[in-house]
Amino acid sequence: MKEVGKDWKTILQKVDDWRWLLPQDYKRGMRVPGLIYASEEMIEQISGEEMAIEQVANVAFLPGIVGYSLAMPDIHWGYGFPIGGVAAMGLEDGVVSPGGVGFDINCGTRVIRTNLAEEDIRPKLKELVNQIFRDVPSGVGSEGLIRVAIKEMDQVLTKGARWAVEQGYGWPEDLEVIEGGGALPGANPEKVSRKAKERGAPQLGTLGSGNHFLEIQAIDHIYDPEKAAVMGIHSVGQVVVFVHCGSRGLGHQTCEDYLEVMEASARRYNIHLPDRQLACAPIRSPEGQDYIGAMTAAANFAFCNRQLITHWVRQAFARVIGKDPRQLEMHLVYDVAHNIAKIERHRWEGKEITVCVHRKGATRAFPPGHPDIPVKYREIGQPVLVPGDMGRYSFLLVGTQRAMAETWGSTCHGAGRVRSRAAAKRLLKGVDIAQQLERRGIYVRAQNRALLAEEASEAYKDVADVVEVLHEAGISLKVARMRPIGVVKG
Repeated sequence: MKEVGKDWKTILQKVDDWRWLLPQDYKRGMRVPGLIYASEEMIEQISGEEMAIEQVANVAFLPGIVGYSLAMPDIHWGYGFPIGGVAAMGLEDGVVSPGGVGFDINCGTRVIRTNLAEEDIRPKLKELVNQIFRDVPSGVGSEGLIRVAIKEMDQVLTKGARWAVEQGYGWPEDLEVIEGGGALPGANPEKVSRKAKERGAPQLGTLGSGNHFLEIQAIDHIYDPEKAAVMGIHSVGQVVVFVHCGSRGLGHQTCEDYLEVMEASARRYNIHLPDRQLACAPIRSPEGQDYIGAMTAAANFAFCNRQLITHWVRQAFARVIGKDPRQLEMHLVYDVAHNIAKIERHRWEGKEITVCVHRKGATRAFPPGHPDIPVKYREIGQPVLVPGDMGRYSFLLVGTQRAMAETWGSTCHGAGRVRSRAAAKRLLKGVDIAQQLERRGIYVRAQNRALLAEEASEAYKDVADVVEVLHEAGISLKVARMRPIGVVKG
């Protein structure tokens, strides 16, 4: 889906080096303007290859949208909303849209630190990656190491990561550094279909496939030593583990279930949309409340999923390194969602308002002092975890007051694709990506090595460029950079 013959640079208005305005009069029916965070070079790429900017305009049609239809620099074409899209809707007149959350509800990231240095694990790196590959099931249709009966699923959907900790899979203090304590309020397991629960139950504690990954990384650069120290990051070469995955088949099925409901609802409530993929319902409607309850339950499933994975990662390190995970100081730095819609309090035009913030491929980035972030991070701001591709970098950042004022406390979620999976495979046909990465000191284990081309560096923007835009724009500030040394993929 490509917009042919459209010169976006004549339509977009350059606000400054990092912000571009899509005027409200670009398309009749837009209720607010669009605002895109990008460098000039990125705007060239975004406008030349995808319909993502058109989707920014389409989101601006949604009833109750406040301020702007926002897009982060990792923006690319998605279902309804662009991936990298952010939009806030007023509670009284606004809508909730599954397309503004995505199919993988609470796809998110977490970082676990250690007291190990790269030199400590290099001799055992392959053994460690292989152990994690065995202990953390990955790939399409993978099944977890625990069995959860359907009747137990409601507890998982309500308690989230807390359920895992209560079962012995994790440490109580883990919950203190997970968004929402690892269990978002308002979950309604009754609104999650039996089919979704049946898909999700055997997949609890699995990594999945596609762009999901588990990486052993080494700190490559520290930009802000004081903030890094608060996160337990002290030195270049320090080993961390980065996990990126979501709600698996349960979230996907929940999205599918409610897209059907929302299409009918949009017609029933006389909501006119430029794209049927933006199907939605008023937040206050029964359909809107049902979706929010089911989506929140799926988000809690994802927090539990990442918690179980963390437990098995700790066990794998213990087996290979020969020390207890607590001796290795394998503490959770943070865990944050990037496919979610949340009811939040914000200030807009000098007034306190309550809105439903859709973050689709976008990460929360709350500022210092905000009551919704862990006490230990109140002085520095919420940690922001931004993964790159398996051949380059990932970043730790912190949220800012400017993000709160401009983007509903939101920032980017990753690098953002520049090539489809099919295009990447065509480009890299015959290239052994795993072998190529191993020559650079990155050991990869994957369920399907042939599919690694889909996730190679050539398929993505350079995450360093994405992060630089938001750092310079003051939306989130760089704290540390990590590079992968061991990768587990589905």
